[in-house]
Amino acid sequence: MYIVFLSAILGHTQNKQLLYDFTRIPQVLMQNPGADTNYQWHVGLPFLSGVYFNAGSSGFSVYDVFADDGVDINDKIRNVINKADSNDIMTINEQVEFLYGGFKGNYGWHEDNYYSFGWYQELSHFNYWPNDLAILAYDGNRNYIGESFNLSHASVKAELVSVFHFGIQREMSDRFTLGGRLKVYSGIADVSSTNNKGRFFTEFGQRNEYIHSIIADLELQTSGYKIIDALEDGDNIADNLYQRFKERAFFGGNLGLGVDLGFSYRLDDQWKLTASILDLGFIHHSKDVKNYTYNGRYDFEGLELLFPGVVDDNNDVYDYWQNLVDDLRDLYDTTSTRYTTLRPVKFNSSISYSFGRPGGKICDCRATYRDYVNKVGMHLFMIHRPRYPQTALTAYYQRRLTDFLDVKATYTIDKFSYTNLGIGISSRIGKFNFYILADNLLEYENLAEAHNASVQLGLNYIVPGRN
Repeated sequence: MYIVFLSAILGHTQNKQLLYDFTRIPQVLMQNPGADTNYQWHVGLPFLSGVYFNAGSSGFSVYDVFADDGVDINDKIRNVINKADSNDIMTINEQVEFLYGGFKGNYGWHEDNYYSFGWYQELSHFNYWPNDLAILAYDGNRNYIGESFNLSHASVKAELVSVFHFGIQREMSDRFTLGGRLKVYSGIADVSSTNNKGRFFTEFGQRNEYIHSIIADLELQTSGYKIIDALEDGDNIADNLYQRFKERAFFGGNLGLGVDLGFSYRLDDQWKLTASILDLGFIHHSKDVKNYTYNGRYDFEGLELLFPGVVDDNNDVYDYWQNLVDDLRDLYDTTSTRYTTLRPVKFNSSISYSFGRPGGKICDCRATYRDYVNKVGMHLFMIHRPRYPQTALTAYYQRRLTDFLDVKATYTIDKFSYTNLGIGISSRIGKFNFYILADNLLEYENLAEAHNASVQLGLNYIVPGRN
């Protein structure tokens, strides 16, 4: 049972509210390919230009289970089971940029374009809290005779993917910037089980005390299992893992396509509207595929179980467990059928107002948008999930403190927290840009109590454009 809680605790929302529309950072183009940046060219430091980690659990925190407060851990687990429900979510997300760069076109119609390209790796996990299954695993069914345990509560998605991308941002006019990005996905490993149906229940029978019944339509789809097999190769684990990763990361079979689209539109020099849709695409899994299905109904009687080798009333040896396995095998199947998964589509939108000028002026009607040092705004984020979209709403304030230092502060409301305060810092030393973004700052004193936390940092070399 403890394994269920560990996987849930370790289990992101993928909302990068601190990065979105923070145009002094080149990675803003990964959140909105139509962001109105102003660079001649940029290049990120390999493996360090974009490092991101996020983890969250909406139902409970690590502290709820493992706090050193004298309360028995079994009582804590029971309290969590009573507190969480099947709509609570557990997530984790990690990203590392291996390569990222961009450059501005320098002749003809290319002069209004900015091209960006790169390669990154992403690990993500998402699951709903398996409420009924947690109750069944912890309490058993003794006190739930006649009640059903919902098997659809088992819903999980985890993947390791390599992404190659190329984007174009174009200034359509002084006010309107449009952008798009093509992505090629190379799936390394995938586990998907999100459309399960069924129930388990126990009733009183006539011959024995109980009859247990499973009525289910369950499916677990996996690809990239040889990554796991490499862990069993003794002294060659590191080499084999590297070889498997390299094979799958560089177009090794589980391939897919996707696009990002976005725009920025300035209503005037102070008001701006933006929106983007990300990862509109799919991955087709055809290599190292193993699928597990269970479909149908099975009834078995309880308490009067005859163990292997036990002689029944007719003096016949009755191998009960082997018969049980044989019966279940008729309903259980393993296949290598190819399958396709859709990407978790994300939507961003924001509206912002810029104001204030250097030298103490509050407003100057002759100012251009690049002259303002303050910006306030609202940002809406949504991501597709198996049952319903997951949303977050952020209010933010951004200020250019100096020519080489910008800060952004955010307050976010989402399923994880109503008290999520974040801060982001972008600095320029010469042409080097270093940034660090972190949210849920109120919980940093004791991260074990946090329901959600993320951090992102990176180092880029930027040649700025002309105003």
